[in-house]
Amino acid sequence: MMAQKIAFAALQAGYTVLFRTASDILTDLRCDSPQILRRRLQRYARPDLLCIDELAYLSYDDDAADLLYELVSRRYERRSIVITTNKAFKEWNTVFPNATSIATLLDRLTHHADITLLEGQSYRVRESEMEIAARRQKP
Repeated sequence: MMAQKIAFAALQAGYTVLFRTASDILTDLRCDSPQILRRRLQRYARPDLLCIDELAYLSYDDDAADLLYELVSRRYERRSIVITTNKAFKEWNTVFPNATSIATLLDRLTHHADITLLEGQSYRVRESEMEIAARRQKP
């Protein structure tokens, strides 16, 4: 939700924004043609702000890590990236097992970064518990 609010504020300030899930981006970048890959990478490199949502919610192969590295490299020190993830950086090797680009990817992502750690219960879990409690109180 915070990433969506940041993206919306950027739009209101006149910046271009692209908001996609990590899975959608990595699926889109998988192609056999180097020319098509180059065009797709350019499309993701173009907006002022790229929001990559739900990174590390799924596991990916080594190629996915390389594609993400390529994308981050094209934006590095030129354009902003917002990433949401449910894993600490030290756990990314479980998301991208055997990928050799993880250390360099994290180095570029965290350089000049503002990292916000949110702790606590998910609002969805909290709402669900409140609904259950309300149903139990009804006669």
